[in-house]
Amino acid sequence: MLPNTGKLAGCTLFITGASRGIGKAIALKAAKDGANIVIAAKTAEPHPTLPGTIYTAAEEIEAAGGKALPCIVNVREEQQIINAVEKAVKTFGGIDILVNNASAISLTGTLETATKKVNLMMDVNVRGTYLTSKACLPHLRKSKNPHILNLSPPMNLNPMWFKNHCAYTISKYGMSMCVLGMAEEFRGEVAVNALWPKTAIHTAAMDMLGGAGIEKQCRKTDILADAAYCILTKPKTFTGNFVIDEVLLREEGVKDFDVYAIAPGHPLMPDFFLDVEIDTTAMKQEGAAQEKKLGRSQQEGADAAKAKTESAAATPSGPVAETFRVIQGAVTEEYVRSTQGVFEFELSGDGGGTWYIDLKTKGGSAGFGKPPVTADVVMSMSSADFVKMFTGKLKPTLAFMTGRLRIKGNMALAIKLEKMLSQLNSKL
Repeated sequence: MLPNTGKLAGCTLFITGASRGIGKAIALKAAKDGANIVIAAKTAEPHPTLPGTIYTAAEEIEAAGGKALPCIVNVREEQQIINAVEKAVKTFGGIDILVNNASAISLTGTLETATKKVNLMMDVNVRGTYLTSKACLPHLRKSKNPHILNLSPPMNLNPMWFKNHCAYTISKYGMSMCVLGMAEEFRGEVAVNALWPKTAIHTAAMDMLGGAGIEKQCRKTDILADAAYCILTKPKTFTGNFVIDEVLLREEGVKDFDVYAIAPGHPLMPDFFLDVEIDTTAMKQEGAAQEKKLGRSQQEGADAAKAKTESAAATPSGPVAETFRVIQGAVTEEYVRSTQGVFEFELSGDGGGTWYIDLKTKGGSAGFGKPPVTADVVMSMSSADFVKMFTGKLKPTLAFMTGRLRIKGNMALAIKLEKMLSQLNSKL
């Protein structure tokens, strides 16, 4: 853990989305120095599923040693941003630091993303960040060591990070473009940087995306709070950087990263937009092995394919077929009642083709071919990864985040399947 130095004492931080998660963690770290925190967030009334309000966050900040000003701000509403900035300046005499943390996420493909979701992500992530920066900049320029920090990724143009959630990626890279542009525009006056985690971070949003058990693969928000503190206490000449939390903290001399883990020693999930070298090489090797195997048995394969088309009734054999046999045997009325979804799998490679699990129709079923009713979720992946996923060797969330699994349709149902998998694994 990075110790506090007292450098932010008396500084005023304007943090969007500070009622919970990463925004609140950054606020609490600064509060320990005796900083003033403007909590610019939407949640004024307790939310049915999400923790915390701007008022509960304010109590925690005051308890940690800071001064808090809770402001109801939906960053989609420019007037609410302007009002909060004026209130902050009136209360604390200025603004020294802006943290653009508020974000909306929907990990859906182009055809599956509702227009209102596209608008939400563009409005909150890009436009909200841009307008909050614009409103704070005249005050930041008067500060001794002003900083803007956006919670956004380095702009990785690998198409893998666009193909499964194009709108979300555009919106996050829009925040990163604000860093690129404003760092240059205000060089020498205001530092502008981006911060992004190397691994998944455990927040309410992560629970929503990953379902139960995901937290073991995550780090605590503390790692981002420490990294943010480190950036915000640097001179304003430190600007235009796209910082990865772990990389910066290692440079600062932090050696023990287990303190940040929810489950020390458990493998961590890499975050979006960062290419994981090990994963891709492993995938390439796997692919090469598959190709070699295919080359060897090409003739056998061709004969088999011919036989298969001649007798359409023949069901494939092999690990995939075996997995579906076990699933078919494990399907219960309880699964059908609690899931209410139909899953279609488009598998490439050995034993591939179209398979399904029907957990909607009475009795439920699983097997080869198209499902008896229209699928709610279509998942595309390699046969090898499918078998790994169903035997607990590959987490669906990790497969999805690293581009090995493509999901079309109802994301919430896809998450339900992950929960069912964890129960099934004992049987497979």
